[in-house]
Amino acid sequence: MEADSTGGNMGGKADTEMSDNPFEPYIESLRLQLEEQDPVLLIGLIVALAAVVITCVFLKYFLTSKTVRSAVLLVGLCDSGKTLLFSRLVSGKSKRTQTSITDNSAPYKAKNDRGSSWTLIDLPGHDSLRSQYLEKFKSAARAIVFVVDSAIFQKEVRDVAEFLYVLLTDTVIFRNAPALLVACNKQDITMAKSAKLIQQQLEKELNTLRVTRSAALSSQDGSVGGSVYLGKKGKDFEFSQLHMKVDFVECSARSSKGEEGDADIESLEKSLAKL
Repeated sequence: MEADSTGGNMGGKADTEMSDNPFEPYIESLRLQLEEQDPVLLIGLIVALAAVVITCVFLKYFLTSKTVRSAVLLVGLCDSGKTLLFSRLVSGKSKRTQTSITDNSAPYKAKNDRGSSWTLIDLPGHDSLRSQYLEKFKSAARAIVFVVDSAIFQKEVRDVAEFLYVLLTDTVIFRNAPALLVACNKQDITMAKSAKLIQQQLEKELNTLRVTRSAALSSQDGSVGGSVYLGKKGKDFEFSQLHMKVDFVECSARSSKGEEGDADIESLEKSLAKL
């Protein structure tokens, strides 16, 4: 009787172990099959699987970073009319403005069939502030609206070009390639320069800046001051050489009939609707 009891217990333990590992025979069979395979083939399969995983991770990161960039930055020198333009775009109304010392932001709904909406951010134009605010928001930029005072452009062309040079050679902006809209503002003023003339003058000034900056700051790896090279080497600079979309538009945030009149920002709104 004791022998039967002992045998029964042993049989029960074996059955329990079998039930605990129902996949063990399959695992063992798979192990034997893998051992019989060519090692080169196995390595190839592992590399292919790793490539698929890496590609999926990269695509997820790339698509996520694209959706995050939903800001439209308004930048430019002081008194170029950025803040008034910001008010016109957001509310359609004019308001008294003063030199900004911090950023202003508000939702902006583009005038297109898709109902696209962005976060419009007006950055301070003072040279002591603009770099830190640009650093704060540049990674989120889907587009950059560079506002130029067309009425006094000839006096400010050097300063405008220097600020634009900083933007275009920034590594983050170069990598993300947000659309660049150069808004030639204050077209309601008689002496305002046209968008075409402003583009031509900026190309000449940026070409000169590229030469002087390259000579002064060229580093061993061929970059300039840790920034990217502007345009194509061996050719005079043109905006068409940039890998980002560039548009020059004429606009006026202030109406020729006074602050309460309608602004002329239709061309800028059309460009924003295409983002």
